[in-house]
Amino acid sequence: MLEVSKEERAEIYSDSRFQLFLNKFLSGELDKLNPVYDPKHGYTYPQVEAIIGGSATPEGFLNRLYEMGFLKRELYDKIIHCPACHSANVSTRYRCPYCRTFDIKKSSLIEHVSCGYIDSEERFRKEGKLVCPKCGSELTKPDVNYRKAGVWCSCNECGKSFDIPVSSHFCRECNEDFTFEDANYRDVYSYSLDETVMKEAGTRYMLVAPVREFLQNRGFHVESPGFLKGKSGASHIFDIIASSGEKAKTLVVTVKRSSSGKEVSTSSDDKAKEIIVIDIASSQTGETVSEQSIISMFAKVFDVAPSKAYLIAIPKISENGRKLADLYKIKLIEAADQNAAVQALEATISQTSDK
Repeated sequence: MLEVSKEERAEIYSDSRFQLFLNKFLSGELDKLNPVYDPKHGYTYPQVEAIIGGSATPEGFLNRLYEMGFLKRELYDKIIHCPACHSANVSTRYRCPYCRTFDIKKSSLIEHVSCGYIDSEERFRKEGKLVCPKCGSELTKPDVNYRKAGVWCSCNECGKSFDIPVSSHFCRECNEDFTFEDANYRDVYSYSLDETVMKEAGTRYMLVAPVREFLQNRGFHVESPGFLKGKSGASHIFDIIASSGEKAKTLVVTVKRSSSGKEVSTSSDDKAKEIIVIDIASSQTGETVSEQSIISMFAKVFDVAPSKAYLIAIPKISENGRKLADLYKIKLIEAADQNAAVQALEATISQTSDK
């Protein structure tokens, strides 16, 4: 596992591909990501491919999340790839240990318990019945008067017999013949979300989802989480960024007639883009949220200068935090749980937006 800083974790959380992937787990669509076998390409992860497109390989994307501690993995299977063309369209061939052909015949061995005679099953077959070639007794009760005694192979080319064939592999794509020694033998994993990430993202997801839907229904474009670049040139991350409108300038032309001719005057009407930023802070102990959440948010808000800034504190913020929120003009939402927070935020945004 890699040592991951808070900044690196924040970067992963801000990645839209990871957000889509994370939501599949948080929404219950995925509990465990299992690979899907394709005869030509081997194991694939179609759900990941649909998210990341051609920007990276699914294996690289998943391995990075595993190395950074976002995912757990367990061995799902092992797969053979051709060393020449790397295809997974590979068959296994059992060969004669003497002449190396794969034209061999496999037979089951049968032992007649009472007389001890052992031979291939074909030698016991007679008119649809099992009859001992040595003593002529009919064998009718498996594991009583006869039993399986293993397998026996015979080579159709050199005629020799043996019990254990030699294994090799054949690539159906490029016709390469190779042994285990040369094979690319790869691990294939299934993945699940790490419990820490589930806990870390769960509260935000449960709150963000209805807030995002509410804002989208009001015509906002929503990113969660999202980045904004401030006046300083630095980018700042917020749990939710909602934007509305276009920054457009409307030119108004007024024409007046006078005795001296025409007088033309112009004026402009700027429609500024409305940007709402929202951060979420919850107390791990169930008590109060530290004022540090307000201080950290103010530094970002001061640089970005959004239209409105909200901090959602669950269950409540400290008295100092409340005073700082008022001083810094950050709208504070305090609520006992996610549902109450959503209702309070909806009411606040509705009131300020409808004015």
